[in-house]
Amino acid sequence: MSSGGGSVVRRILLGSQLRRLRESRGITREAAGYSIRASESKISRLELGRVSFKARDVEDLLTLYGVTDEAERGALLSLVKEANVAGWWHSYSDVLPGWFQTYIGLEGAASVIRGYEAQFVHGLLQTEAYAHAVVERGMRGASREDVDRRVSLRLARQKLLVAERAPEVQLVLDEAVLRRVHGGPEVMRGQLEHLIEVTELPQVSLQIVPFSHGWHHGESGTFTLLTFPESDLSDVVFLEQLTSALYLDKREDVAQYERAMRNLREECPPADETPALLRRILSEFA
Repeated sequence: MSSGGGSVVRRILLGSQLRRLRESRGITREAAGYSIRASESKISRLELGRVSFKARDVEDLLTLYGVTDEAERGALLSLVKEANVAGWWHSYSDVLPGWFQTYIGLEGAASVIRGYEAQFVHGLLQTEAYAHAVVERGMRGASREDVDRRVSLRLARQKLLVAERAPEVQLVLDEAVLRRVHGGPEVMRGQLEHLIEVTELPQVSLQIVPFSHGWHHGESGTFTLLTFPESDLSDVVFLEQLTSALYLDKREDVAQYERAMRNLREECPPADETPALLRRILSEFA
């Protein structure tokens, strides 16, 4: 786990524990906010792990919630420092939307990454040329420097795949992803060749939903499921939107996407047939 990715997880863990303590004492968010000279919405953001923590605020909240045991207080307060460690991606904040920073932290801390892509090759598997073509089109009017920095960020994320504790990655791509040309035939050839190489990584499972299959369980669109080694942290579903994102962690929501992912993988040809399918499509760009 990278220190930055771990800090996001620690923030979420600390926030969820504070929420449980508050609810167990029957204290409203408004009352909790008043105790630390903050708004109800600030308490909500803290409990969701969306903002950094101040040790003084956490101490005051623990006192309000009746947590007097020094060992328990110490354990929670130790999370504050860990939760406030800046992630490596913060240096890209000039080109990185705030709502996506949380995802990068969670992705870096995940032990299992599962996902379905309907539009583009997943960011963890994109070549530099393909990423540049996608980013350039998505950031029309942006400076060359901003486009290059966004691409650099995307490539930096891919270090996960060769890390000492690389996560297990299970991805499903719609065949349309491989047929939609970004950057021209040469770029697509390079991207397809890279995907063939990626299938050799032992922790990566890549499957393709062929056009011939017809309807499948990815009709709701692109999604990513993240699982973490911490038992206290539930799986998270990430749904990217045009100007924001949704992070779903309710058990019933996560369960639906887990079923969708499981069904998608069952509907696809097995992963060991993916290289042959990729080579067949690659031959069409020759």
